[in-house]
Amino acid sequence: MAHLRSRRRLALAVPVVLSLTASLGFLPAAASAAPRTAPAAEQVTDAPTLAYVVNTEVDRRTIASVKKAVAAAGGTVVVTYDRIGVIVVHSANPDFGKEIREARGVQSAGATRTAPLTAAGTTDVGAADYVTAAEAARTKAASAGTPGSEPLEADQWDLRAIGADEAAKINPGSDKVTVAVIDTGVDDTHPDLAPNFSAAQSANCVGGKADTSEGAWRPYTADDYHGTHVAGEIAAARNGVGVAGVAPGVKVAGIKVSDPDNGLFYPENVVCAFVFAADHGVEITNNSYYVDPWLYNCMDDPDQKAIVDAVNRAQLYAQKKGTLHLASAGNSNHDLDSDAIVDDSSPDDSTPVTRTIDPHECFDVPTQLPGVVTVSATGVQNLKSYYSTYGHRVVDVAAPGGDRRYQLPDTPSKDGRILSTMPNGQYAFLQGTSMASPHAAGVAALLKSRHPWATPAQLQALLKAQANNPGCPESYDQDGDGVQDATCEGGSRVNGFYGHGIVDALRAVK
Repeated sequence: MAHLRSRRRLALAVPVVLSLTASLGFLPAAASAAPRTAPAAEQVTDAPTLAYVVNTEVDRRTIASVKKAVAAAGGTVVVTYDRIGVIVVHSANPDFGKEIREARGVQSAGATRTAPLTAAGTTDVGAADYVTAAEAARTKAASAGTPGSEPLEADQWDLRAIGADEAAKINPGSDKVTVAVIDTGVDDTHPDLAPNFSAAQSANCVGGKADTSEGAWRPYTADDYHGTHVAGEIAAARNGVGVAGVAPGVKVAGIKVSDPDNGLFYPENVVCAFVFAADHGVEITNNSYYVDPWLYNCMDDPDQKAIVDAVNRAQLYAQKKGTLHLASAGNSNHDLDSDAIVDDSSPDDSTPVTRTIDPHECFDVPTQLPGVVTVSATGVQNLKSYYSTYGHRVVDVAAPGGDRRYQLPDTPSKDGRILSTMPNGQYAFLQGTSMASPHAAGVAALLKSRHPWATPAQLQALLKAQANNPGCPESYDQDGDGVQDATCEGGSRVNGFYGHGIVDALRAVK
């Protein structure tokens, strides 16, 4: 499993192709980015095969020319996204990246991994704690004291923290709004998810090409539970079974992007997911991960620059077609507005190398891409969770992600983490900014239900406007050792811990 993080100053810091205005300029208003798949070609070689993204100008003549250059350099086209100028390629030529970057019409190109292809990086912290039958019975008894409550809702302190329990009585969300969970897959057979699941907007994008066959979106095994947990936080139905989601009336879809062998979220998979979501009418995507193998992608490295370019083209294409993206800020307690961060986890598909990066020049993807809503995590006391990454002018909003170390609720379980759905009809507690982002996505879905014509930019503005900002705490010495564990910069309106504030579902529906 992998990870995630931020955004904001990207449009000023990277080449013009990545700025919001310039990037949208090459996307035709009514175009489809549906991929064209090339016929398979055999490669007779003993060299390891790597995957690449090749980013080009978007006219057909240039793309055709580049595809010839790909073949000449020993590459095989897997899929071509014509309307955003992204070609996914496999090649065993160790010099393929260098050679293809010299081809006419290629704007950037690079390997999407550092290890060979074989026959995920999520943002949760720690192992799942499954609910036992005895624990469920205790929680059900406590929930029964609240009329209209779901059986396990007494343990869902997070819903009450943002007024989602009261919001559901006013407006549970519209079934015309879909949130796509780009993740490890979603178990749509779960009784809390089946009523709201949209199979027509779900797919498996592993390898860079969408597979929409029946069940392709489901997790590989019960251990690939992350996406199912996230989906329940957003839209678990109020049906008298288990738990409730923040927006129990909206639709939820699953777009699987995690590699079956190592669980990593490779760039070509995420490119496919954003384009698929856009072309299938998805209004909101939730992204509780970072794109592997680099925690931060530095623009002075040609491979990492190509990853940023390719994913950015895809997510901007989706924004152009009306899709708002939300992403988790990450679990490293990093300050994304600092001058330097030590990254000792990248690349995560081979041997990591310790490096010091400037988060204004090396970017967490998709979190730091323009227009993506960055979400930090809070606990039951509305304090930043001890693990949550933060940053002034980087974090947009905050939401409950859980904190089992310092912020414990007065609930039947006394568990400070987030309770939600798991594969095979089960339930478990997890914590992380992975859990914060879907809470914000659920509130965004409620806002979209109320304002169906809102553009992604308008929806983001509404999300920030309804948030409640507690302001920077006087002290953030969580472990009591006399040392500040993180420094919150900014004021009561916008600051590094909470952005514009903690999302509020009740205010969203009112």
